[in-house]
Amino acid sequence: MSDLRIIHYSCQNLSDSNENYSPRITSIAALHVERSIMHSFSIHLVAEEEKVDRDNIECEYDRLEGEMLDRFYRFVSENPNARWLHWNMSNINYGFETLSHRYRVLMGKEAPKIADSRRYNISTLILKKYGKDCVDHPRMINLMELNGGKPRDMLTGQEEVEAFKAKEYIKLHNSTMAKAYWFQNIFWLLLKNKILTQRSNWKEKVNRITESTPAKVLSFIAVLYTISQLAYIGYQHLPLPLSDLLRSEAAAAE
Repeated sequence: MSDLRIIHYSCQNLSDSNENYSPRITSIAALHVERSIMHSFSIHLVAEEEKVDRDNIECEYDRLEGEMLDRFYRFVSENPNARWLHWNMSNINYGFETLSHRYRVLMGKEAPKIADSRRYNISTLILKKYGKDCVDHPRMINLMELNGGKPRDMLTGQEEVEAFKAKEYIKLHNSTMAKAYWFQNIFWLLLKNKILTQRSNWKEKVNRITESTPAKVLSFIAVLYTISQLAYIGYQHLPLPLSDLLRSEAAAAE
């Protein structure tokens, strides 16, 4: 658990309406699961450090995004043993490959590799445990509503697109971090078998029942009863001591 981190990022519209072929990355959140330490990377934070006025950020997008990604990948390189929990970051449309592609486009070099074996899809883990039909689409939103509600600062995908267009960078960055914290919470619930879903997976329900304290107590009592019965049967078939055997023979002779 000490090397487990949650990653999430926000981006431009996932369509052909962008100025680039691939969507621009606007912010990235990397949350240490065990310690709840957040490392975040954002275009607007880089702009502030480099004294770029808010009104001029749009003119500097490529340079600022490239620097943000470079800082993120330096962080990746500094944590080579990290394992990464994510929500459906599974392909070039939205995923680790998108981040490395944007880095390659903007910086002209390859990004440090995050091996497939060190990536874990939280959505897949939930569906594997509770069944693929445990919750309707959109699964993230529905799971949020069932398990404590939507985080205060969270924006939907479309709302994030609109926030980027409106240059509401802090609002967008807060949404990215809010989702990372929610992923942390749902992961803890997953480990405790306490995620609430719309429909039950009967296999999981049986597992929960058998793992419950009352079931374990009943199972222990059943084992003790079985042992006592076996001991009693065995006692009935034990050979009699010699004195008892002689008395029984004498009684039979009379």
